[in-house]
Amino acid sequence: MDYQAFIDNKSFVHIDAGFDDEPYLPDSIFDFQADCVRWALRRGRAALFLDTGLGKTLVQLTWAYNVMEYTDKPVLVVAPLCVAQQTIREGKKFGIDAEYIREPKFTNARIHVTNYEMLKNFDPSKYSGIVLDESSILKGMTGSMRKQITEFSSTIPYRLSCTATPSPNDFMELGTQSEFLGVMSQVEMLAMFFIHDGSDTSKWRLKGHGKSRFWEWLSTWSIVLRHPSDLGYDAEGYDLPPIEYQEHIVETEATDDLFVSVATGLQERNQARRETVDQRVAKAAEIANSFNEPVLVWCNLNDEGDKLESLIDGSVNVFGSMKPEQKEKHLIDFTDTNLIKLISKPKIAGYGMNWQHCSKVVFVGLSDSWESYYQAIRRCWRFGQTKPVQVHIVSSDREGAVLDNIKRKEWQNKEMGEQMARLMRDFTVSEIKGIQPEKTDYLPNQPIQLPNF
Repeated sequence: MDYQAFIDNKSFVHIDAGFDDEPYLPDSIFDFQADCVRWALRRGRAALFLDTGLGKTLVQLTWAYNVMEYTDKPVLVVAPLCVAQQTIREGKKFGIDAEYIREPKFTNARIHVTNYEMLKNFDPSKYSGIVLDESSILKGMTGSMRKQITEFSSTIPYRLSCTATPSPNDFMELGTQSEFLGVMSQVEMLAMFFIHDGSDTSKWRLKGHGKSRFWEWLSTWSIVLRHPSDLGYDAEGYDLPPIEYQEHIVETEATDDLFVSVATGLQERNQARRETVDQRVAKAAEIANSFNEPVLVWCNLNDEGDKLESLIDGSVNVFGSMKPEQKEKHLIDFTDTNLIKLISKPKIAGYGMNWQHCSKVVFVGLSDSWESYYQAIRRCWRFGQTKPVQVHIVSSDREGAVLDNIKRKEWQNKEMGEQMARLMRDFTVSEIKGIQPEKTDYLPNQPIQLPNF
């Protein structure tokens, strides 16, 4: 093998595992969604990182329908518990038949929807395609669960990963997605494009000379879309309404008879939250009861949820140990406005639900997870929302500048997300539409002079 062949062998090459047949597309599908479907079918194994409200459910069901028709075998859609029934309802709206099952059984529908927790009941050899809905939750699962999902999918020829746009500085998530698709393992990705940031081996940063190549590689197997205009599509109707933050700080008694002691670390903040449950719950309930319209109340502690339900008129608390059927019923009731005020934790109902009908959100407390907060907000503040969204954040005077910290992280995420979309734009357009990115030809006009020595 000569040197050039050796170098070429090191280049990453995306393996096309799909098909080019003109797909079935519902009449109501938008141009950017249709192009995402066509591209993902050509690739066979792909990721669609479409921001909230851009129609991931329609896109993934259309992809699944075409894979099912092409292979004449069923396709499995794996979703969080509370999103499964919503997926079925969305499918009916667009004329795509899907059925929710928790274990293998005879069904007329050949698109099967199940939960991540039920995946162990299924045989991968029975399916030609698999879709991971809200696949970003993989990074929040145990290592054994991620391994199970990756191994289960490894023999399925057609794979699609769907989630909102990933956090631009969370490269571990991108590695998890790449590994599920069989593109490149997380370890290989880190070794090729990243370097340890100092002595902290849990932090990685892009190699300076490899940034362009990383975004080019990412665009060969994923589409990152925060807004249709990012890739030159018509953006009419996709401008989000304003979001309004209101911070409510409840006062507590000074612990040293002079001043309130403000928490300085995670452990102290958690302690402050536990010790101020009653004050914060009372304020959150007062805010929720002041509205005669749908209100979504987010909590983090079991005590918070129980007490909120007793104080907020006509509310229901959806908690972890509740039976799955009850959870689904209450969440669908809120979707259909049969229930006006819903209480839950972001880790239970914070992924995938479409609640554009609700524009009032109350946090009785915030965890230190930026993604958890972001996902909870985006249940309501998403494309399709017609009203300004009010976010009420209740905290105690012992927790410090909670809202300032959230706004700082939000600004950082926005800036980095826009940078990621900008860096990937030309590569993605090239992948979807076959338009080659503009390049400046290298025209050497200065001769090289070697030193005398």
